[in-house]
Amino acid sequence: MSPTPPPIRARREPPRFRRVRVSGVVPLTPRLVRVTVAGPELKGLVIDQPAASVRLLLPPPGSSELVMPAWNGNEFLLPDGTRPAIRTLTPLRPDPEAHSLDLEIVVHDGGALSAWVGAAREGDEVALSGPGRGYPVDAEAPGFLLAGDESALPAIGQVLEALPPGRPVRVIAEVGEPDARFELLGPDAGGDRSVEWCDLPPGAPPGVALVAAVTAADLPAGTRIWAAGEAAAMQRIRRHLFDERGVARSETWIRGYWKHGRAGDADDD
Repeated sequence: MSPTPPPIRARREPPRFRRVRVSGVVPLTPRLVRVTVAGPELKGLVIDQPAASVRLLLPPPGSSELVMPAWNGNEFLLPDGTRPAIRTLTPLRPDPEAHSLDLEIVVHDGGALSAWVGAAREGDEVALSGPGRGYPVDAEAPGFLLAGDESALPAIGQVLEALPPGRPVRVIAEVGEPDARFELLGPDAGGDRSVEWCDLPPGAPPGVALVAAVTAADLPAGTRIWAAGEAAAMQRIRRHLFDERGVARSETWIRGYWKHGRAGDADDD
């Protein structure tokens, strides 16, 4: 007699997918591409916090025809029972009148998302689900530290725009190549804001430079810490802050955006 398989734990169904079409593709750096998507189904999509998330549903590999999945109580599945390619990204510059928003995507060799971006053309159809919760900015905080790898740069830029003026803000950003750097601080940024770029050593696992810089950073009492990037690196940052420095969890917001060696998202929430 074969054992009874364990029951599938039901999860809360994510927000519905909204069909949209690509309306623009603009390279920002050799490693970062801005894709604008738009469509009437974005009407009513409200994004009221920085560093929120949306889930991007991609067409099957080698096809431009979007196939909508169904929720089975635990995950989305395509009609043939396979998992669709879904990636989590930061929604930027939502325009409720044009029913559009931007997605800024890091491109690299391999991966469904990079392949899609490389072939994306105006009019291509994809779908968005969301938003997921974003970063609740503490307007009374005495200062902020923002840290992340290339995958977090779009969210860092959005958080910077939402932070209260007149507070010291330090950004620590890790990049795999120097050409991934770009201007994060606007022309009106005060002298109390700074950006430190950390180059990942060749062959080193992602997050090495970022973790080293964060562990060496001066953290005045009450500093709010926002960090996102490769999941294992974020775990090391958590352990350092909580176990070695005794930082209160309420003063941090740390998310794993992706996992080294695995396609897809870290789903670290």
